Amino acid sequence: MSAENEVKVWDLFVRIFHWSLVLLFIISYLTGDEETDIHFWSGYAIAALVFTRIIWGFVGSKRARFSDFVYSLATIKAYTKDVIAGSAQRYLGHNPLGGVMVVALLTSLSLTTLSGMVLLGVEEGEGPFASLQTAQVSAPTLSLVATAHADDDEHEEGHDGVEEEEEEFLEEVHEIFVNVTLLLIVLHIAGVVLESRRHKENLAKAMVSGKKRA
Repeated sequence: MSAENEVKVWDLFVRIFHWSLVLLFIISYLTGDEETDIHFWSGYAIAALVFTRIIWGFVGSKRARFSDFVYSLATIKAYTKDVIAGSAQRYLGHNPLGGVMVVALLTSLSLTTLSGMVLLGVEEGEGPFASLQTAQVSAPTLSLVATAHADDDEHEEGHDGVEEEEEEFLEEVHEIFVNVTLLLIVLHIAGVVLESRRHKENLAKAMVSGKKRA
């Protein structure tokens, strides 16, 4: 394909965001069980990227803006039917289903990083939600006054059990969002492959060069 037949679609920020997010998510996912500083900082970096991408969705270049790829429900339904029928039109930017995927991924990544930061605050007393651990520590004092005649050892064991249940619940919530994000990524890759074959163009390459066939 000659340069004359190409048009600039993805700006530099969108491309850097996309591939940085890919790398950081892989790092976060592979270090999830270890709970190391690498996992925490990669999570913070993902949160920063997502926040910046949301801002860019309002002030960025044409194809990067939400207004360019967030379509009405009727348009999404019609496009989905066309995809099934094999007659879907080609879009220079994100098609209606691609727009849904972008919003879904940004939402899922936001909830994944948010739940991770809450969990870090409760378990380690670190990060933007570190005060949540302080609140947990203060709770037994109030409870102890209310149950002054209760056995101290039994009370402490009971409180520890409640804390463990809360932490396990938060861990499960975080894991759910991670798995939802992973599922969305798999669907996203499948969509890219199908669209690349359907329209005979390399969409992954376009996210590197920023250019697509006119």
